[in-house]
Amino acid sequence: MRNATAVAFLIFGFTAVVRAEPLAPSEVKALLARIHDKRVAAPDVQADFQEQKNVRMLNKPISSSGKVWFKPPNKFRREVKGNSPSVTVSDGQQLWIYYPNFKSAERYTLGKRSPLDAAIAAITASMNLQNVESLYHISASREADGYELQLAPRNPSMKRLLQTFTIRLSNDLQVQRTEMLQPNGDKIVTSYSNESRAPIPDATFEFKPPAGTDVTTPLGR
Repeated sequence: MRNATAVAFLIFGFTAVVRAEPLAPSEVKALLARIHDKRVAAPDVQADFQEQKNVRMLNKPISSSGKVWFKPPNKFRREVKGNSPSVTVSDGQQLWIYYPNFKSAERYTLGKRSPLDAAIAAITASMNLQNVESLYHISASREADGYELQLAPRNPSMKRLLQTFTIRLSNDLQVQRTEMLQPNGDKIVTSYSNESRAPIPDATFEFKPPAGTDVTTPLGR
C-alpha cells in the first residue's frame, strides 16, 4: 500500500509539473503579442458565463449565470439570469445597472478616475487583454491544454479593489475562466463558454430605462 501511494504521488506530481510550465518574460511578451493579433483580427466577443462569488461573511457561494458582450475599447453588456436578474450596460461614457424585478436602475458617469473606472478596467481586462501590461504586472505559465496568466494590479486605486486576477486561456487563446481575488478575501470565479467573435451592433451597448423605472445616480452626476 505504501509503495502504491508513493507511485501515485510520483505520477500525479509529475503530471502537475508537466501541466504548469512558467514562461520566461520574453515568452510572456510573445504570448501577449499573439493574443493582441487575434483580438485585432476579431475584436468583438460574446459568450455565456457561469459565476461563483465566495464571500467571507456567507456560508455558501453566490452563483449566477448569463451572457456577456464586449466591443473594444470599453463597451460591454452583461445580462444575469435567474431569480435575481440584472442588466449592466456601458457605452464607454455611461454605465447602467438595471434590476427588472424592482423596476429600478442606477446610472453612473465614467471617466472621472473613480474606483468605478478601476472596476470597469478589471472587468473588461479578461475580454480585451489590450494594453494589459500598463495596468498589471504579468506572469504566465503553459498548461497542458492552454495558458494561465497571473495579473497583479499596478494602480493603487485598482489595488483597493483587486489583489490578483488569474485568466485561463485555451490553446487557441479563448478565455475559459477567470478568478478575481479581492483584498478582503472575497473571490469571484467566472467560466466562459460558447464564445463568438462575430461583429456586435453598437445598439447592443445602448440602454433606455423602461417606462416606470426608478432611476438613481448613486455617485451623483
